[in-house]
Amino acid sequence: MSEIWRPSPARVADANLTRFIERVSARKRLKLRNYDDLYAWSITRPGDFWEELALFADVRADWGTGPVINQPDRMPGARFFPNARLNFAENLLRFRDDQPALIFRNERGTRREIFHRQLHDEVARIANALKAAGVVAGDRVAGFLPNIPEAAIAMLATTSLGAVWSSCSPDFGVHGVLDRFGQIAPKVLFTADGYFYAGKSIDSLAPVAELLAKIPSIQRVVVIPYVNAEPEFSRLGDASSKATSFDEFGTSGPALQFAHLPFNHPLYILYSSGTTGVPKCIVHGAGGTLLQHLKEHLLHTDVKRTDRLFYFTTCGWMMWNWLVSGLATGATLVLYDGSPFHPDAGALWRMAQEERVTIFGTSAKYLSALEKSSFMPAKEVDLSSLRTVLSTGSPLLPDGFDYVYQSIKADVLLASISGGTDIVSCFALGCPIRPVHRGEIQGRGLGMSVDIFDDAGKPVRGDRGELVCTAPFPSMPVGFWNDPEGVKYGAAYFERFPGVWHHGDYAALTEHDGIVIYGRSDAVLNPGGVRIGTAEIYAAVESLDEIIEGLAIGQDWQGDVRVVLFVRLKPAAVLDEPLKKKIRDTIRAHTTPRHVPAKIIAVPDIPRTQSGKLTELAVRNVVHGLPVKNIDALANPNALEHFRNLDELAI
Repeated sequence: MSEIWRPSPARVADANLTRFIERVSARKRLKLRNYDDLYAWSITRPGDFWEELALFADVRADWGTGPVINQPDRMPGARFFPNARLNFAENLLRFRDDQPALIFRNERGTRREIFHRQLHDEVARIANALKAAGVVAGDRVAGFLPNIPEAAIAMLATTSLGAVWSSCSPDFGVHGVLDRFGQIAPKVLFTADGYFYAGKSIDSLAPVAELLAKIPSIQRVVVIPYVNAEPEFSRLGDASSKATSFDEFGTSGPALQFAHLPFNHPLYILYSSGTTGVPKCIVHGAGGTLLQHLKEHLLHTDVKRTDRLFYFTTCGWMMWNWLVSGLATGATLVLYDGSPFHPDAGALWRMAQEERVTIFGTSAKYLSALEKSSFMPAKEVDLSSLRTVLSTGSPLLPDGFDYVYQSIKADVLLASISGGTDIVSCFALGCPIRPVHRGEIQGRGLGMSVDIFDDAGKPVRGDRGELVCTAPFPSMPVGFWNDPEGVKYGAAYFERFPGVWHHGDYAALTEHDGIVIYGRSDAVLNPGGVRIGTAEIYAAVESLDEIIEGLAIGQDWQGDVRVVLFVRLKPAAVLDEPLKKKIRDTIRAHTTPRHVPAKIIAVPDIPRTQSGKLTELAVRNVVHGLPVKNIDALANPNALEHFRNLDELAI
């Protein structure tokens, strides 16, 4: 892949990563010249690396004595900083000054600003109230919330006590929330009375009433007045006696106390997508999450105290957890609630101009949709403050790289990043001192022994295979909820290659030591026994003006597998024979003849998860007459009906 951007010497010199390399070289008497040297050292001396990172990031902890990694050859089973004690919230609340900690915007034009000292005081108030409500270390507190400041405040208050935070966004259906919160028995639930999306206000109290009737563990409900100044608690029915307003939940009182707990003490419960069954409840530890996020913010994203860090996310996606950790750097976080296309495609970019956003994070799907719109940020807003664009959620296709540099900003670090809920962080991500190559993630994460295995479990270079991690890392899950023997945990990540983390991405390492993700392994197509990544097909299809997006599956057909492509067309487009030929020709020109679909079928909508990822497996199951185990995990489950009993698939 060709080089598309290179950092200036001044930017390299000013990078946190450069300072870290210099510091480690001096302290360890090494001659680390560049990122390649640092990465190699970080995976050969992982104990030294994570210890140096903790010192560099000024993590507040009592580290204790003994080894940094206990049983380093066991995966799972290794433990980082086994004798350390710390508190996650304490590290995020280290600043108490008048710099903005949170700036909140929504699609209706609301703007709020919360300074670091105000944030600290609000967290203290809510923490005292939770303590008075009987919440202790290890209890679960849940949030059914839009991305508003109160979500961050409630999380910080919860974790200051050593309780465990878990959140869903309010666009999850009731059954989807029950599948999640119903497994973990939360003691307190935070909710807003509603939320805004695409010009509409949507009620949350009716679904909360259903939740309260079916999750008896919830003893208190704290309601944030967001849509209405005075929510009608009576709409919660018999549970209204459990409800109180956020503003009345506790008063200022004792100073904020932080419970110092072991490094692996549970911090978050996150959830798998749940498209193949009831979602897995993934438990992440406080210390591992904190160290991993500090590494990714400080070294890979180059976040500084002067930055304004934005990520378009909901509280139901791990990028919310990742974003909130940015408080530990002292940067200002920009939160947004609502549709990114309301009232038009320029909504987020006008906000970025007005708030002087320096780091703008979003999904590859958003960038693809923006490209299909008529809004061109480079021409219509002032992005002089912007220096980094982050993209995740699905592979950013090569044309997406072109679009960012041509239509958003020419001089910007475009960091495509890839990891997931399973590790609440990244395996591959940006590097502010390396060039960007078109279509590639810049590199493997520091301290992450990432490799590509063939089917026999042997490392490969240049060829495609399974993305794995061959050594322990701090943000591995503590475990799964209600999996005391670790059976489900082991089956999820270590069954394919014993003792090696198998992530489920189909990928390749490039000559630049970058990574290209070709899609999820379980969605890889296999016509004629040749493995094909769906991302390559999408790269070709979505370059066409007539196509909004596509989804490809392998259909079992006459003893083999044939590629079937479903496309969602722009309103004026018609899938006639000339357009089908254009699609096939484009795919063939971009890829190989094996990628060319045997069938191309237009559909009005394509199912996706709550975080916006296309669900190839759900569509494949419907096409083959198999059940979709958990349609509540889908944001638009009705879209599956468009794929059922299609005549075109019978010939």
